[in-house]
Parts: sequence; structure tokens; C-alpha cells
Amino acid sequence: MLYHRMLTKVFFVRHAQPEHNHEDDRTRPLTAEGKADSKIVLETLKDKQIDAFYCSPYKRSLDTIQETADYYGMTIRTDERLREREKGDEGNTHGMFRKRWADHDYHEDGGESINMVQKRNVEALKEILGQNEGKNIVIGTHGTALSAIMNHYRPAFGCDDFLRIIDWMPYIVELDFDGQALTAVCEHAHIEKEFKGNTRADKP
Repeated sequence: MLYHRMLTKVFFVRHAQPEHNHEDDRTRPLTAEGKADSKIVLETLKDKQIDAFYCSPYKRSLDTIQETADYYGMTIRTDERLREREKGDEGNTHGMFRKRWADHDYHEDGGESINMVQKRNVEALKEILGQNEGKNIVIGTHGTALSAIMNHYRPAFGCDDFLRIIDWMPYIVELDFDGQALTAVCEHAHIEKEFKGNTRADKP
């Protein structure tokens, strides 16, 4: 008899619209619109039989999935490795985005490269997959962090793909895994919000 392993379904939720003028990346809150838009997360995931919630420790990501975790009566487990790219001092024009994606080892002073973000995020994801085989998981994330994960599993995912989703806040995408192997990607929902010009932080 053949044994068929249950797929692990990971629903990544890129956070809703943040207060871009709030300087501290870790404590940056959602806007009033962002808080309202987060309801799409619950509407999308309330019938998905979620077994566990994980998240970046950043406030905007936590707040985006909190209502859904409350609906399921579950605690959100945070992991520092799931945080967004550490910003440096060169700002975030499209030219800078393309420079980082063209050279995954490039980083400005005080910032992280795509490879650095990818290494820690994928490390955390692999541990989560190992601990939750066959379950349905939510992970609260960010634009660059999620894009770096996608690039790890699908190397053709590049800067244009990153720029396609950069104004989607929130954005919900499902990645299905057989063990540690990615088998399918399904986009579920997004709300488009124009980024408003803070060049000192990523559109994360």
C-alpha cells in the first residue's frame, strides 16, 4: 500500500498598510485603513482550519493576523528570524530595489542583503515545517522577507515579482509543502495600497 503524506499548507500574510511616517520599524503600527483592511485576512482564512500561527515580531505583522488568531482561539508565536530586512542608509527607490535584487549579497551600511534576509527566514520556515507536518499554518510576514522565501524555492522569482506585490497590503498567498519540498503556490487575496514615499524604510 502506498503511503501518501499529508501536505503542509502555509498561508503567508504580508501585513496591511502601515503608518509609513513612524520611524521605528519594530513598533510601526497599521493605519486606520490598514486595521480595517485586515478583516480580509479573517474572511479568507476562517474556513481554512488553521492549526498554528507564527509571525514576525514587528507590530504591523502581528496586528494584521491578530483578529484571525483570536477567531481560532490561538496564540501567535513570534520568531525574530521572520522579521523584515534591516534597513540601511541608502533609502528605497526602485533603483535601490533593483540593485539589491541584481546582487543578492549587496547591502548598504547598516542594512541586510537579500541573501541575509533569505537565510534566516528560510531557516525559520524549515523548522516550522518540520514541527507542523500535515497541518495548516499562518505566518505573518513582510514584502522583502516573503519575496526572499519565494526566491529560495523558485529562483526565477526576482525583482519584478517583488515589485508586483509591493503595494499589496495585506497580501495572502498559500505555499503547499510535501515535507520540505514546495509543491504549489496559490494567491488568495490582496488589497492594493499606494506606498507613500518614506525612503528611509522598505515597503516591507
